[in-house]
Amino acid sequence: MTGSRDHLELTYHSINVFSNDGKLDEYELDRLLDIAKKDGKVDENETRVLSNILSKLKSFELTYAMKKKIKEVEDKYGVDILGGT
Repeated sequence: MTGSRDHLELTYHSINVFSNDGKLDEYELDRLLDIAKKDGKVDENETRVLSNILSKLKSFELTYAMKKKIKEVEDKYGVDILGGT
């Protein structure tokens, strides 16, 4: 099997993030993005996993800074996570 397995690492780390306090903060999001970019690119599987992770967030629980960071991720990777929120 060839290709990156970073999407599996993303999934694993997201479980730890959500089991910690049920929320994702800026530091944790940065860590997930670092995993996705570790091989120099974010592939389709990594984008899918990031989108899935971020879609579980509740908009009303997010700070302005988190919403801004998620918007940057949406724009950069072509996903719609918060539905234009």
